Amino acid sequence: MIKVNIDSIRVSLMSQLRVVILKDPISGKYLPIFIGPCEAEAIAVKLQGMSIERPLTHDLLKSVITELGGEVQHIVVSDLRQDTFFAQLVVEQNGTTHKIDSRPSDAIALAVRLEVPIYVEESVMDRAAITPDEEVDAEPLSEDEQRDSAKRLSIFEDFVESLDLDDLEPDDDEE
Repeated sequence: MIKVNIDSIRVSLMSQLRVVILKDPISGKYLPIFIGPCEAEAIAVKLQGMSIERPLTHDLLKSVITELGGEVQHIVVSDLRQDTFFAQLVVEQNGTTHKIDSRPSDAIALAVRLEVPIYVEESVMDRAAITPDEEVDAEPLSEDEQRDSAKRLSIFEDFVESLDLDDLEPDDDEE
């Protein structure tokens, strides 16, 4: 398993798409996972230290696990099947380890509330992680590697194209 950090949560201005970006601090690889807007908000609220009047669903889950004598050890993005990520909560209770199936977005929202580590299985990172641009003098990619890379990146093409970058341009009044 590879320990990762939450690098960022990206938002499309033109759609409801959200992406949580997990980063392996050792290799520098990024693992983007599409998540729903509610889960993105739940993660962002905690990461930004915002307070809310009433508990969110993930706060409730944290309370239930704690009240029942459980302790979340960590979460793990455990699998990738047909472009769908799977995760598990690893919970200790009375000396027994429970692995509870979860969506990655819910597991991550719970992990940030409990301040527990987030891991990704190596096989998932191998299949879905994106490596930042390599040095200029790196070996050129083979045709197969280029096709694989293009296939992995194509999922983000629509997302990037949907971003409204016009809002980043300063108005004449603002200059």
